[in-house]
Amino acid sequence: MTIDKSLKIRAGLARSRSVLTRGERIARLKTMDRFEEGDSPFGLPKVAVPKLAMKKKKKKKEEEETTETDAKEETSAS
Repeated sequence: MTIDKSLKIRAGLARSRSVLTRGERIARLKTMDRFEEGDSPFGLPKVAVPKLAMKKKKKKKEEEETTETDAKEETSAS
């Protein structure tokens, strides 16, 4: 018997999560000095979810190629 497509687990999430787990929220609050040991883990204040921006690798490759071609042109011009 095969597994339905909707139930298959692909390589993690394709998008970022919109909520943090309680442990993640407590860790973030500790770094902001808004949570101390002994405080109740219930009724925690809201914590913004960090948004990660993907860096473009193509620009980096293009910059390396331009510096290499510039270096070659300088050596051949000398």
